[in-house]
Amino acid sequence: MASASSLLSEERLLCSICLDVFTDPVTIQCGHNFCSTCINTYWDSGDTCQCPMCKQKFSKRPELRVNTFISELADEFKKSVQVKASTPGPQLLEVDVLCDICSEIKEKAVKSCLTCLTSFCESHLEPHRRVARLKGHTLLEPVKNLDDRMCKTHNKMTELYCLKEQTFICVLCLKADHKGHNAVPLEEQYEKVAATKDEAQANIQKLLQTRIEKIAKVENILYVSQVDFEKEEKATVQVFTELIQSIQASQAELLEVIEQRHSAIKQKGEEFLKELRREVTELKSRSSQLEHLSHSEDHYRFLQSFPTLSKPPHKSCPDTDLGPDLSFQATRGDLTQLKLRVNEIMEEIPEIRMKRMREHAVVLTLDPDTAKYSLVISEDGKQVTVEDNMEKYKVTDNPKRFHALCQVLAKEGFTTGKFYFEVQVKGKIRWVVGVIRESVDRKNAARASVENGYWTCLLVEGKYITSDSIPEILKEELQKLGVFVDYNKGEVSFYNVDSKSRIGCITGCSFTEKLYPYFCPQPNDNGRNSAPLIITPVPQTH
Repeated sequence: MASASSLLSEERLLCSICLDVFTDPVTIQCGHNFCSTCINTYWDSGDTCQCPMCKQKFSKRPELRVNTFISELADEFKKSVQVKASTPGPQLLEVDVLCDICSEIKEKAVKSCLTCLTSFCESHLEPHRRVARLKGHTLLEPVKNLDDRMCKTHNKMTELYCLKEQTFICVLCLKADHKGHNAVPLEEQYEKVAATKDEAQANIQKLLQTRIEKIAKVENILYVSQVDFEKEEKATVQVFTELIQSIQASQAELLEVIEQRHSAIKQKGEEFLKELRREVTELKSRSSQLEHLSHSEDHYRFLQSFPTLSKPPHKSCPDTDLGPDLSFQATRGDLTQLKLRVNEIMEEIPEIRMKRMREHAVVLTLDPDTAKYSLVISEDGKQVTVEDNMEKYKVTDNPKRFHALCQVLAKEGFTTGKFYFEVQVKGKIRWVVGVIRESVDRKNAARASVENGYWTCLLVEGKYITSDSIPEILKEELQKLGVFVDYNKGEVSFYNVDSKSRIGCITGCSFTEKLYPYFCPQPNDNGRNSAPLIITPVPQTH
């Protein structure tokens, strides 16, 4: 059961139109609640009657009745707020301004004098009402901390407003720090600003109405999204349930056929064995009788019995073909293709495809021994930038180092399987990222093509190019690039990590040697392309 505090939480008791606690709450036909005045005003301003939240339209203006339950909750909440406001504690309370003249029991001030910089109770204010010299003083409603209105530099009242620096100043400030500035009396600036109050209030109300409509729109989107989610979840579960049931039924049918074939083969085989064993026994008996007869001297009996004993059985030897083959290799092959097709269908969903690719994430570190002299590698080996003036720095040469272009490889290479990595390209206007074969020419400039051993994605001024494609305009902002390589399948794909969409794919590759992740941040271009390429950690999949 909900506690009283949860029932009286403010967010449950706010009208979505005025964004305040309900006053005379009413429920309309779609089930949403509003203040009676708010919903009537909302309907008065339009041609049709519809719910501000779910946008359900009504053929005629609904009859409104107060929702007594919510009304009681709103009243209870307002009372609880009033109690909290009157309870001593850490909350800020409105404190009365006291008279500065009273010496013993301080009376409540009724006016503050800007000339005297003093607050007066009714009795001590009396001279200001009677003495002619004091009648010219500026009185206003009681104000706390009158000293705050004094110029801290000249210890005089700030009676002017500097339009240039938009601050309060005194007359001496105008001759010193604000000399030559345009300043006006506070009353003049007040009248000028106050004249814009209605316009400001109208703008605020317009913004308020816009925000209310956006709140209603977002709430409607969330409502529709929830409905769609429940519908889609139910439909998906239903489809997969039927698919699983169908596969299970097909599995049972296939197993039954295999069992039936096996039973038929077993029965026929046992019958063949029985017949063959009987014939073996008979043949062994004939052989024994012939052997015994051959040692007999009774010529008559030998000639009489030999034709019968030597004659083969009337039946031919049973065929060893016992029936249909138990192998369902072709069927299993078709089912394997079906499984692969299901995987392909699932990977058409970007989130699932990204999750499965990330299961093959690898940890990479840039190899300084391969970097061109103009590249700067971070200490952790995860970032690379271009320094235009690096020629003065001497680096040791070795066969692995690139001499042309701004190129560097990762230390890790791959000769089989799948691997995936992500690179932050935010803030760059040109870059090349991908994989290359180990034997590429590192001393001379070569076009980043498949023929030259480059399987890359290149960005130039908003257009991307893969190693085997023509330039295409990047349709969405790209801040992080994902690279997925299937070595055995011969495929390299490039993805926008944030949107999870594929921006390019190189297929039909024939990898025959080690592949290395490849990074080319491209020239600095006077700071326009100074952002680094960063190898970022890949989130763990669950």
